[in-house]
Amino acid sequence: MSGWKWNDSSRSCNGTEKISGLSVHGNFQNKQYVQVKNPYLETMEEDILYHFSLSTKTHNLPEMFGDIKFVCVGGSTNRMKAFAQFIHQELKQPGNPEDLRDICEGTDRYCMYKVGPVLSISHGMGVPSISIMLHELIKLLHHAQCRDVILFRLGTSGGVGLAPGTVVITDKAVDYSFRPQFEQVVLGKVITRSTELDEGVASELLQCSSELQNVPTVIGNTMCTHDFYEGQGRLDGALCSFSQEEKLEYLRNAYDAGVRNIEMESTVFAAMCRVCGLKAAVVCVALLHRFEGGQSTAPHDVLVDYQQRPQVLVSHFIKKRLGQII
Repeated sequence: MSGWKWNDSSRSCNGTEKISGLSVHGNFQNKQYVQVKNPYLETMEEDILYHFSLSTKTHNLPEMFGDIKFVCVGGSTNRMKAFAQFIHQELKQPGNPEDLRDICEGTDRYCMYKVGPVLSISHGMGVPSISIMLHELIKLLHHAQCRDVILFRLGTSGGVGLAPGTVVITDKAVDYSFRPQFEQVVLGKVITRSTELDEGVASELLQCSSELQNVPTVIGNTMCTHDFYEGQGRLDGALCSFSQEEKLEYLRNAYDAGVRNIEMESTVFAAMCRVCGLKAAVVCVALLHRFEGGQSTAPHDVLVDYQQRPQVLVSHFIKKRLGQII
């Protein structure tokens, strides 16, 4: 970002930083800028964030995003728009939340909304979709010179040994063999990366859940699969190569390995955030008990309530960090 300098006048000596009219409380003695792990980026005259319809040459990214402290991502465009409107109200931001503009309106791949120091972005479904989004998101935060950012994945999942409606804060994101790792094929070779998430953020989220009503919450491992049907042991797909007994045995083994829910994005999310030094958390609600089946029969209004629980929990966390809740 040649020719651009960070204005650090927002810092204060009492550990409080002013951001978008809000105060973020904490220790700001050692600022941690968002890092990328690609030396070739420094040689590029322009970095086009194609799937966001943004570019370092056509947009002033530090001016647009430099105050971001929290990034919340989720699969559905509608859900992340709703979350942006919800956090707009929770943070008492000026203006009408209905008027929030999709920053990525120039593309149909993802949606993005900025609400003060919070960014709400959709990531689609599955590892490939979220990984594309994460590459461009991390570069965006880097180019914008963002500091001390926390990322959250908000989502839905299948519960393993849990009542529907339970929120799971991920301890470790694990693969189909219950290993805390993500395997990526690069130039024909398998690269293995750790998927451990930030323990401090997870503990803080769990404490926040104890301060809320009707948000039952646990910390456990989250299994990430590359498929919604056979890969998760469902019996209702177009293909099924196993028996009911084999499915239950696999789910019991998963439970014994500490797995409490199943989804399709957590391993790459955890791995990429960890490599780039970003604090991150995965917060997903269990829509159903997978020992009892693969499809939810709960009424629509109940499912809507369940889906809002991760949003309510993360919103509470953000408001505490911003000093709105003591």
